Amino acid sequence: MLDTFITSRVRRKIIVVYAKYPDFRTHVRGLAKLIKEDAGNIQRELKRLEKIGFLISERQSNTKIYYTNKQFPIFKELQSIVMKSQRVSANKRSQNQNMGQRPTPTSNPQL
Repeated sequence: MLDTFITSRVRRKIIVVYAKYPDFRTHVRGLAKLIKEDAGNIQRELKRLEKIGFLISERQSNTKIYYTNKQFPIFKELQSIVMKSQRVSANKRSQNQNMGQRPTPTSNPQL
């Protein structure tokens, strides 16, 4: 469902990670490994999200570490949307798996 509103797959994955885990701090390569996307694409999206204020970065040695800006004006709302969309996706997967199973007989229906 979230893919309808956030069309960039990489940006969507980044937002989901940082919204679900607001204390998460990582560098580009660590995030690339986690979400299994190209580091160059991730770096571009991280810069965009930092520019609008969703993320904050700081330098540690020669590495740039990104983390969530919890003071971002719509952070709580965005976090709520992410959590709800995750639940909806999980429910849909569960329903689809159940549809493939044979129903268990609970009574003996007469035809």
